[in-house]
Amino acid sequence: MTTPARAFLPGLELSRILYEEAVRPILDADFPGLRYAAARVGPGSEVLGFDTARSADHEWGPRLDLFLEPADASAHGERIHRLLAERLPKQVRGWPTHFRHADPDDPVGHMELTDGPVDHRVGVREAGGWLHGQLGLRRPAPGGDLPQLTVRDWLAVPQQKLAEVTGGAVFHDGVGTLTRAREALAWYPDQVWRYLLACQWQRIAQEEAFVGRCAEVGDDLGSAVVAGRSVRDLMRLCLLLEREYAPYSKWLGSAFARLPGAGDLLLPLRGAVTAGDHETRERHLCDAYERVAAAQNRTGLTEEVDPARRPYHGRPFQVLHAERFAHALARTVTDPELRDLPLTGAVDQWADSTDFLGRPGAVRAAVEALG
Repeated sequence: MTTPARAFLPGLELSRILYEEAVRPILDADFPGLRYAAARVGPGSEVLGFDTARSADHEWGPRLDLFLEPADASAHGERIHRLLAERLPKQVRGWPTHFRHADPDDPVGHMELTDGPVDHRVGVREAGGWLHGQLGLRRPAPGGDLPQLTVRDWLAVPQQKLAEVTGGAVFHDGVGTLTRAREALAWYPDQVWRYLLACQWQRIAQEEAFVGRCAEVGDDLGSAVVAGRSVRDLMRLCLLLEREYAPYSKWLGSAFARLPGAGDLLLPLRGAVTAGDHETRERHLCDAYERVAAAQNRTGLTEEVDPARRPYHGRPFQVLHAERFAHALARTVTDPELRDLPLTGAVDQWADSTDFLGRPGAVRAAVEALG
């Protein structure tokens, strides 16, 4: 790859410049009156604000998403794509607009200067079809908005996908479909949120005693693995409490670190995953459990639950008994469809295979089966 001699520029800023200085003038000149939305949404570290100079080595650069009305996408989409290939500048702020493919079978592109037309990364599509493909939901009627989501819809969409639709930036929206979809998907409905919180506490309850139990039988490695899983579940719980969609594993810690109050939890969470003995792991985890439990109480979603650690029945392990919080939240779930579900939660609370979560049809079938 030819690396531009230019300081790193956040991808969303690069997208804005590409739109305002290059794409918009072409659309204004050749398609006056065309209604469209210009945004940078979907996959990509820049959409979540986590891109760095390292991101520039593949599928990062001057990128943009154009969304047209269905009829306009059909009538003008190919021509717009071709005109952009011919007329876009070869670089924006020193970053090439051309993406080469090292392997014809590899869709990943790498920025490189070119003398000919640019193989750009300006997608031209209609919003309804893109939302359908991104979220695996019912396809909107032609020119219509995203249908109102059902309980099963919410449970079948991974949080990473929701973050990709609601994150990023919209630079212009003359259509409205994308903006209205982002507003509708900004956060879970109250009843779904309460149910997911209950399910996340239930996950923690299922394994919180295993840190000590594994060590008791000489499995210190197993104890450490359980501690790591518990820390991950606590981080995702904190994001839920703060109404932030959890990204996938690469960015989970970065997203958690942005939360208000995350600093108070960093010491015990780090201590739990770096401890060399199970007693220290257990102590750090209980410190974290108590602080997150207190945060749960401060939401006022349930009656107050004692956030103090306690023995695990008659065994010599200290735990929170997190199921107490799960049950307290479950009692506030009044939606009949949610109330009758087991405390398994949304798909990414019980599955984390990237290949599986990327197959909306399989995900929907699995969610239906659990219900």
